[in-house]
Amino acid sequence: MEFDPATLKYDANGLIPAIAQDATSGEVLMMAWMNGEAVARTLATGRVTYWSRSRQAFWIKGETSGHVQNLVDFRVDCDRDCLLVTVNQVGPACHTNRRSCFYTAVRQGDETEIMAPMDSSE
Repeated sequence: MEFDPATLKYDANGLIPAIAQDATSGEVLMMAWMNGEAVARTLATGRVTYWSRSRQAFWIKGETSGHVQNLVDFRVDCDRDCLLVTVNQVGPACHTNRRSCFYTAVRQGDETEIMAPMDSSE
């Protein structure tokens, strides 16, 4: 059965959340939004493409930073309203220069930074 991005359940703004996960380690790297065209572009090119809500434009991960996400696997959840993209991540995934956007933990009621920015040579 051929996949059709129109079969996904998008929100009122035509967007669907996409979770990026490292294909090797399983680490959750980030969450961003896709629309139907971003889904199609990702599948066609193998370069993960998101929809930037702030810029109202397509965002090919790593296009300006060099921290690209090459698609390994594209998964749809059971309700068809969330995506999981497993990727080979080059460099940090977060704009704060951290490997993952999920670098703050809440432990015993306190926020704790659990991941420092990556060294620029990484």
